[in-house]
Amino acid sequence: MLAEFNLFGVFISPIAVYAIAAIPVTLMIRFVLWRTGAIEWFWHVALFEVALYVSVLCLLVLYV
Repeated sequence: MLAEFNLFGVFISPIAVYAIAAIPVTLMIRFVLWRTGAIEWFWHVALFEVALYVSVLCLLVLYV
């Protein structure tokens, strides 16, 4: 678990760092799903992408 992140004298919460780190991971998984056509399996694509982001964020918080 990360401690507070110091950015030019301003302390940033660890969840903010995790949230920013989860964006590229989510975009990479999303790109793979779009290229393979697996994204068509889901009824509401936007809702799935939000759920994917939240899942990635939770996994980062738990395992990093």
